Amino acid sequence: MYKYSDFDEAFVRARTAQFRAQVERRLSGALTEDEFRPLRLMNGVYLQLHAYMLRVAIPYGTLSSAQMRQLALIAERWDKGYGHFTTRQNIQFNWPKLTEIPDILDALADVQMHAIQTSGNTIRNVTTDAFAGAAADEVADPRPYAELIRQWSTDHAEFQFLPRKFKIAITGSPEDRAAIRAHDVGLQLIERDGEIGFRVFVGGGLGRTPMVAPELRDFLPAADLLPYLEAIVSAYNLIGRRDNKYKARIKITVFETGIEAFRAAVEGEFARVRPLFSGVDQAALAEIATHFAPPAFAPTAPDHFEQTRAVDPLFRAWAETNLTAHREANHAIVTVSLKEHGATPGDASAQQMRLLADLADRYGYGELRISHMQNVVLPHVAKADLPALHAELMRAGLATANAGLLSDIIACPGMDYCALATARSIPIAQKIALQFKALGYEREVGKLNIKVSGCINACGHHHIGHIGILGLDRAGVENYQITLGGDAGPETAIGERAGPGFAYDEVVPAVERLLRAYLAHRASPAETFIETYRRLGPAPFKEALYGEARNAA
Repeated sequence: MYKYSDFDEAFVRARTAQFRAQVERRLSGALTEDEFRPLRLMNGVYLQLHAYMLRVAIPYGTLSSAQMRQLALIAERWDKGYGHFTTRQNIQFNWPKLTEIPDILDALADVQMHAIQTSGNTIRNVTTDAFAGAAADEVADPRPYAELIRQWSTDHAEFQFLPRKFKIAITGSPEDRAAIRAHDVGLQLIERDGEIGFRVFVGGGLGRTPMVAPELRDFLPAADLLPYLEAIVSAYNLIGRRDNKYKARIKITVFETGIEAFRAAVEGEFARVRPLFSGVDQAALAEIATHFAPPAFAPTAPDHFEQTRAVDPLFRAWAETNLTAHREANHAIVTVSLKEHGATPGDASAQQMRLLADLADRYGYGELRISHMQNVVLPHVAKADLPALHAELMRAGLATANAGLLSDIIACPGMDYCALATARSIPIAQKIALQFKALGYEREVGKLNIKVSGCINACGHHHIGHIGILGLDRAGVENYQITLGGDAGPETAIGERAGPGFAYDEVVPAVERLLRAYLAHRASPAETFIETYRRLGPAPFKEALYGEARNAA
């Protein structure tokens, strides 16, 4: 795990002191709200529907147990006792008082955290696979590269006022657990002829104009990463639109320019800037990589794990869904679901955060991750410790065995918090989870991603859900469109709108009809919902939603 240098420490402390003075000037009236707004956004402070919201960066989703405890303390001391983990591996506090936010930033700095560039038209928090450095299928650990990008992009003089916000995601696995092609730049670590490099994708994104990023380079040597990113962002900064904020993201630039012309612009910039990188970045990367050395894995035998799985059905069910293969055969990656049926997706109480920190110390070498699925991950747990860990999670209500199942729903804050939302999303997710728990066939349905957004901005990633649900305001009434066939994995796809929307109370029955159709039409229990959809197309699912007559109309 990366540790701050003296420079990092001084930089973050200086920014916090600077913001404290800006808040004092706002409160005294020396700054108007219009003058204060860009200053607070540079420090992750939004004004939401009911209160200010502070978005805290969790670089590449990695936390130490000490950092998790500090987030718990902040939740208790300055918020309402909980925090909300987001799809971009950040945490949001929804109820801080403006006067107290400088104190929160000081508390974050105490554990080497901050909120810089979690908002504004800058390069945002770099996200990656929550299983990085642990997954058995990983080509290389993406976190050192993510840290290098974080250092390069933080307060980068030329990239503080881009046409729009800019998001980078990296995966080190062919499975793509970071949704890279739904980002402005997506990077996939690959190996070619013994050399590590990147596939580079550019111009993906969701929102009102969803697009899957096309490939820009099929192989970029790892040593060229920063100069090539500099070239991409420079090209976008030069030709990206600033006349219309809805047309300003790089996906629009790439679409309007064309991928070939945009590639030529990037390659031209790359030829110009490459000589300016003299190798200092590679020296920095080598130093950064030393901070991501794996822990000294305990040489334990998995006998107790196998014995417990054979006799305990609750443990077996949890192991089947919430464990992932680790690079060390006697360890596993544990997903701790924050999606207990009926709970708010992504919310964690201070008590839960503190418990997870304790469990990380006891069983996970003191390390935690936040996944883009809004869950918490313990990346390194010895199999011999899994029964004891599961028992402790059970006592705390954190052993929900639903990772990757239909109740593992991504949902944006929606109209319960967000000033941009036009419909509720959290209650929809809660009702779906409770309904299918009551019906009792969640495990029969199997792997399924349902994603819910409360407005066109798509923070709930509905476009890349196997079943996506988009809430909109229609003449003062909430209306929910359903999309089908989206996917965030290696075969990234934007879901197709099924047809007319549904009223709030009609959404859960509509999802139930979809899943009954899937169970009726799947080729075998091994065929997942998305595989059935790809094989049959939308027709049987539209018929389930609307019936023959309405479908024909």
